[in-house]
Amino acid sequence: MRIVRTVKSLRACIKKAKSRHQTVGFVPTMGALHDGHLSLIRRCRKENDLAVISLFVNPKQFGPQEDFAAYPRPEKKDKLLAKKEKIDIMFYPSGKEMYPSGFLTTIEVERLTEHLCGAARPGHFRGVATVVGKLLNMVAPDRLYLGQKYAQQAAVITQMVKDLNFPVTVKVCPTVREPDGLAMSSRNVYLSARQRQEAAVLFRSLQQAKKEILSGERRASHVVRRMRQTIKTHSSGTIDYIACVNADSLIPLEQLTGDVLIALAVKFGRTRLIDNICFHL
Repeated sequence: MRIVRTVKSLRACIKKAKSRHQTVGFVPTMGALHDGHLSLIRRCRKENDLAVISLFVNPKQFGPQEDFAAYPRPEKKDKLLAKKEKIDIMFYPSGKEMYPSGFLTTIEVERLTEHLCGAARPGHFRGVATVVGKLLNMVAPDRLYLGQKYAQQAAVITQMVKDLNFPVTVKVCPTVREPDGLAMSSRNVYLSARQRQEAAVLFRSLQQAKKEILSGERRASHVVRRMRQTIKTHSSGTIDYIACVNADSLIPLEQLTGDVLIALAVKFGRTRLIDNICFHL
């Protein structure tokens, strides 16, 4: 595995691979790697000649009161995991390398960012789109691998790729979960023992909702109300949002039909967890 820290070095590596007609797969991450990331890396490794990951905690997607400073950065562990997974290139840039002095440009994807996490975290998806757009320009991958857990982020990036004509295929891969159903997240380490136990209710509520819908319920308001009751009854979590939306447009639904995304965000203490399920009716 080669670790590169500058855009110049990264592009030299990519140019060499392309000259050999090698395909390039890319997994962007903020580090603190877990099995969810590793599942993306393994698929990337399987489907491409060259597997590239980035490790960069992007300041532009954090709000003023969010956990940028405290976000886990286990550099040594991440390097060992990436090496074990036979990553070819790890791009590990500094903040100054990504955003040099005088940086003024951002990417804004409209409409898709108005609901769900976009409503709760103003500017978040501008930061996401900007950093991923920069990384795609640097890595020039054939395939980009994202996790379904970040469904809104995946939709935003897919739209950006389409609108800005990036020559890359976006692959959205299934959410990887703990044995009790909790979606794997770098932020799970923030949870106390009690909060960690309670957090399993998030996936249970999603499963219950899906079962109810497949049994004939089509009223989004009813589904959301039942999920709220379940989470409030079985945890101390504070609900940020629960929503039933169209999986492509992310527009809220009143009657459930077509491709449905049920998404939620719940805070346990200061730790904000998200999860979702997607299915067709």
